[in-house]
Amino acid sequence: MTVIIVLCSIILVAGLLFYFLIGPLEKSKPEIITLKEPIKMIGVSTRTGMKTIFKDAANLGQKYKQIKDQGLIQNRKVPWGFVAISKNFQGTESWDYLMGNVVSTLDYVPAGLECFEIPPSTYAVFPIRPKSKFSWGITIGQTKKYIYTEWLPNSNYEADPSILGDFEYHDERSLAQKPVIDLYVAIKEKGLTGSWRDLPPNAG
Repeated sequence: MTVIIVLCSIILVAGLLFYFLIGPLEKSKPEIITLKEPIKMIGVSTRTGMKTIFKDAANLGQKYKQIKDQGLIQNRKVPWGFVAISKNFQGTESWDYLMGNVVSTLDYVPAGLECFEIPPSTYAVFPIRPKSKFSWGITIGQTKKYIYTEWLPNSNYEADPSILGDFEYHDERSLAQKPVIDLYVAIKEKGLTGSWRDLPPNAG
């Protein structure tokens, strides 16, 4: 009887912690936008996968913080912007994960760092509002699962891996008491065989 009471207490506490720290997922409708200019970033990257993403993201974050504290990244965008990018997917087994500052130019890239341009295209933008700073990773993971397994299959769009996978955009809102970031997912209308990048010059 004592064991049952202890187990019930543990389940209750776990449920309360989940509710207050993470809570139910906000399944909001995205804003469909056309990014007209590339977003330039300088930062760090790693190859990750489903089994290691949380550990790899934490390690990469520490590496990025050291670089940021040293002031190595110049020409940072004002107001401040930060991106975390997922691209070059091989199913769910592995993909490239990049994080770094948004910059105004890529004329100077410090040794040991990487640069990337998020291409102009069509994106579905989902707001992410974690209930606490402890739930960033879990909330982002839940949102991506919702997007790829629920929203996209029931929408007029499909993911466009020829452009990119997805990226998080952090700005001053992510530092607020009730933080918000935007998750951009590269999309195209269902039935299209390629992206606008595949069209010949003067097409359309």
